[in-house]
Amino acid sequence: MDGTVLVADDDRTIRTVLTQALTRAGCKVHATSSLTTLMRWVAEGKGDVVISDVMMPDGNGLEMLPKIAQDRPGLPVIVISAQNTIMTAIQAAEAEAYDYLPKPFDLPDLMKRTARALEQRRRAAPSAPVVEEHDRPDELPLVGRTPAMQALYRLVARVMNTDLPVLIAGESGTGKSLIARAIHDFSDRRTLPFISVTAADLQDIEGPARVLARVKGGTILFDEISDIDPELQARIVRMMDSPGDHVPRFMATSQNDLSDAIDKGRMRQDLYYRLGGATLLVPSLRERVEDIPLLAEHFLIRAERDGAPKRYLSRDSLELMRAYSWPGNVRQLENAIRRLVLTSRADEISRSEVEMVLGNQPEMEPVLGGGDSEKLSASVARHLRRYFDLHGNMLPPPGLHGRILREVEQPLIEIALEATGGNQAKCADLLGINRNTLRKKITDLDIRVTRRRKLM
Repeated sequence: MDGTVLVADDDRTIRTVLTQALTRAGCKVHATSSLTTLMRWVAEGKGDVVISDVMMPDGNGLEMLPKIAQDRPGLPVIVISAQNTIMTAIQAAEAEAYDYLPKPFDLPDLMKRTARALEQRRRAAPSAPVVEEHDRPDELPLVGRTPAMQALYRLVARVMNTDLPVLIAGESGTGKSLIARAIHDFSDRRTLPFISVTAADLQDIEGPARVLARVKGGTILFDEISDIDPELQARIVRMMDSPGDHVPRFMATSQNDLSDAIDKGRMRQDLYYRLGGATLLVPSLRERVEDIPLLAEHFLIRAERDGAPKRYLSRDSLELMRAYSWPGNVRQLENAIRRLVLTSRADEISRSEVEMVLGNQPEMEPVLGGGDSEKLSASVARHLRRYFDLHGNMLPPPGLHGRILREVEQPLIEIALEATGGNQAKCADLLGINRNTLRKKITDLDIRVTRRRKLM
């Protein structure tokens, strides 16, 4: 490699490793822990490529990209980030970064990407964004701050630039196809075709060959794989075993339990094992209730951007949405918000208007009590196992005990306060804790207390 690389990262070890590796490869390197220094170097005309972290002590690296593009058009910027989220990758793409890598990154891979950026710079070609602009307004947003979604983002970041087949499982309306598309759009295959294959594409004997000819080494997605006839699944097995000269990446989605589908003969076991290189489990909306306000706000902003009136949800209407089970998941939430924006009589969407749109709450099994209903401990155990499964062969981040207790404690206190009309003395008695302890928990958990008529 030949050229000058500007490295900005507040981690001294990363600066040292990159400086040594790039210097051995023949590059000149200027390294700093400050965005201010980086921007000064850029303004002075230094550097042929920039490698920058996102979260820096004196600012956000992504927010500097428009300024870099203005000062030095065509200067490639490779963004590296420890956040490991799809949203960071999307933000990097929107800011027209040359490339994006999640930390911990593979050093040889980063060196290859830097070499390509230097070669592009030498040819004086304009820096290309990571992803082409797509007008896909019907897609669901990958929005979520809950541990379940963050764990999913980390898994996506790990598999993004591998060739492993990916199986994406989750209920209808959770955004499985969007995740598949995101994996393709931010991978090394992003300039190649992405095609979604249905049973109709495989009906005749030449179907698999036509699919391979269309994909040209890009990505093939089999949507709802267990809905495809087992005879056609056999053709997929042969396609995966003999893909030709340009080997594509294979992905599949399913809203059904594939182990159950195998037992019932609706899913070929050999295909299941071929597709299961990496399995991503997409949580349902009721498993990430804390993301509902975030998603609702996203859809309200999108509706306003598309020309609809500006609307916002009242506190009571948002509480009702949080309590709803959302059998249609994010897709149902999006449709509900669209309807509310159009039918609401005022800027503030009321609880009664949400009740009208959602209709009757689907019957939910109780988690407390006898009979055949699932006990609370069994429900918690099931969700915890799913949480661990989302991390694959990795352990969740430290501090799990505190995070889980907070997830359970906050809704318990909020519901108890609502049941007692906001009377903290009665609530403390109901919970069986000291009133001062309750006050401290209300403060620590940032719980809003509203006095109202209590339940009898």
